[in-house]
Amino acid sequence: MLSVTDAISGRRSTRAYADTPVPLETIKEVLQIARLAPSNSNTQPWHIAVASGAARQKLQAAILAEIESGKAASPQWPAGGVGLVGAYKERQYECAFAYYDALGIRREDKMDRGLTVLKNYEFFGAPHVAFVSMPKTMNRANALDLGIFLQSIMLLFAERGIGCIPQGALAAFPDPVREICSIPDDNGIVVGMSFGYPDDTAAINRLQQSRRDLDDLAVFVD
Repeated sequence: MLSVTDAISGRRSTRAYADTPVPLETIKEVLQIARLAPSNSNTQPWHIAVASGAARQKLQAAILAEIESGKAASPQWPAGGVGLVGAYKERQYECAFAYYDALGIRREDKMDRGLTVLKNYEFFGAPHVAFVSMPKTMNRANALDLGIFLQSIMLLFAERGIGCIPQGALAAFPDPVREICSIPDDNGIVVGMSFGYPDDTAAINRLQQSRRDLDDLAVFVD
């Protein structure tokens, strides 16, 4: 069985998927375990909606239709890229450049870069997409609990050979998601996640982004 260390060290954000769907029993098994994740005062603020099959196809078409119509993004909370400055902004650029380079897209090719962004809303071809939400009355501090819940799901997926990619972009067009996926009325979508079995022949799935050195992010005080 895959260790936690191996799951964290070996997983990648999966951007190409096989057509084979994940059995519903496996998805439910993962969520049954992930619901045991800790949360502040045991509030368990998370809700997750999973779209597969016809619902997933309908959702993709509806979101892309909104984008093509020129409708502006309307996330419940500011996107993760808002407020980035200095080294954090530089890392965001480096991540994007590494991604585009892996796809053979030149930095000045704005059209292909734009088409690549749309792949988020095609769920990178994954057979499943999930949306994690929490009550609108909560804030970013409560979103920490959702992060713990989401990481639990991701590691459980890795243990079972299932690839995934968390996507803040999937919170940008919530109306079709609410209509098709039955998000609770009082909840706002925090993040989406495409998942399925990885296409092991796709070079993009071998992309490994850099990480900061331990000495740059931690201090140890005696």
